Amino acid sequence: MTTFIFGHKNPDTDSVCSSIALSYLKNETGGKTAPKVLGNINNETKFALEFFKVPVPSYLNDVRVRIKNIKYDKKAYISEEKSINEAFKVMQHQNITAIPLIDDKKKLTGYVTLKEIAKYLINGNKEIVHTTLDNIIETLNAKVITKFDEYISGDILIAGLQSKTIQQEIDLSPHDILIVGDRYKVLEYAIESHVRLIILPLNVNLDKKIIKKAEKNKVNIIASELDSFQIANKILLSNFVKSINLNKSPITINNEDYYTEFKNMTHRVNHSNYPVVNNKGECLGLIKLTGPNEYEKQKVILVDHNNFAQSVDGLDEANILEIIDHHNIGDIGTSLPINFRSKPVGCTSTMIYEMYKEQHVPIPKNMAGLMLSAILSDTLLLTSPTTTEDDKFAAVKLANIAKVDIDKYGMEMLKASSSIEGKSVEELIKTDFKSYVVGDKLLGISQIMTMDIEKIEENIDAYIAKLNEMVEDKYTIVTIFITDIIKNGSYVIYNDAAAGIIQDSFGLKSIHQCMFLPKIVSRKKQIQPNIISVLEGD
Repeated sequence: MTTFIFGHKNPDTDSVCSSIALSYLKNETGGKTAPKVLGNINNETKFALEFFKVPVPSYLNDVRVRIKNIKYDKKAYISEEKSINEAFKVMQHQNITAIPLIDDKKKLTGYVTLKEIAKYLINGNKEIVHTTLDNIIETLNAKVITKFDEYISGDILIAGLQSKTIQQEIDLSPHDILIVGDRYKVLEYAIESHVRLIILPLNVNLDKKIIKKAEKNKVNIIASELDSFQIANKILLSNFVKSINLNKSPITINNEDYYTEFKNMTHRVNHSNYPVVNNKGECLGLIKLTGPNEYEKQKVILVDHNNFAQSVDGLDEANILEIIDHHNIGDIGTSLPINFRSKPVGCTSTMIYEMYKEQHVPIPKNMAGLMLSAILSDTLLLTSPTTTEDDKFAAVKLANIAKVDIDKYGMEMLKASSSIEGKSVEELIKTDFKSYVVGDKLLGISQIMTMDIEKIEENIDAYIAKLNEMVEDKYTIVTIFITDIIKNGSYVIYNDAAAGIIQDSFGLKSIHQCMFLPKIVSRKKQIQPNIISVLEGD
């Protein structure tokens, strides 16, 4: 199984580039991983990926357990043209009490249970056979003497009367299936009457003259090891399994469906077995409600976050192998010990750079460029108060490998990220948005990097209205910090009810919308801790 590596929702440059760089490192040291993103990348990240010619990782919607992850009875199905006997054998072998039926394109056409088979054997017409000759041969454990037809339909007769009586009283026809031993007069009469099939009990051997006559008249003959009574009782099982009064529209489960939703559905329906199909309607097998239904959880490695609220949907159903993060310890717990790498540095990629050096893996130019981009982004070109000497050291080394000038490249990347042209209010808020659980409260902090504050001010009422709307939905407080790296500070916008919280968080004598907060640039070190401290004190 491939291990997925990803950052938080609303991915920023650190979460995306760290995922890619770590995946490369893991694969170079024998792992099988793939980087993923949990949302659309921003302009800054797009600039970095395009500059270093690295493709955008594929999108990961969730890691919830799906039916395709379950060890259900794969291939527990049978062709609708197989015999009832063969269906029963498969059900015994698979230890199932029902079986889906498929056509020649594997499309689900019906569903038969043991109960329905039993009803058919008790109440079904025991004198008519409609099936293939191969099904009859399989059911009766017979061998072929002569064979001319693929399909056999007819009435079953047992030659229990005297030969003379049969010839005088019974009009045989191509619609008849005759069970007869080595009674040559009856055999000759049956062959001359062009019966559809002759079944010989106890593997009776025929005279070559009789066989030649049967070949001339194109009469099918088989010989079974069973006696006449056994053949008469068992031949009904050779009929097509589709001939049973079956359920043509059973309740199915798609292999892409979530396992939890399947279990919820079974409480309402209360069936024991469910055919599994794919999006093409093809049957893949059968899942039993009472089966072990074991599954392998999706393996994941988290970077740049360790909070459930910021991570992929269904994380509680995944197997977390490792976390690499530079934020405070969040609420993610695991049932087993894992590798948890945490360090008070400005960027996750700084730690990943150190992992390359520890494991003596050469850093390619493109991976160096991505890690450098992440560091410059998270530390605001190494000016943020979160910046450490480790960040600066890694940035210099990575810039040398990537063959770029830190200041020049950093400003180009910043320009790419600061443009808000053509973006809606909601898009801008969610570009770099993080949620934090504080007791029974939910805090949302959006950070926008731009030097174009005038365009935001022109539409500030729309921003406030959106924040108020988000609070009505589920948040206690939602804020936007518009960070201007040149002025070394941030403008703050907040939902109406949060004015007092923002004022207390930053020790302000008064507060107003879009107020500039000097030297407030780091969400991790200055914004989030201050607000959480006030919320926890309420």
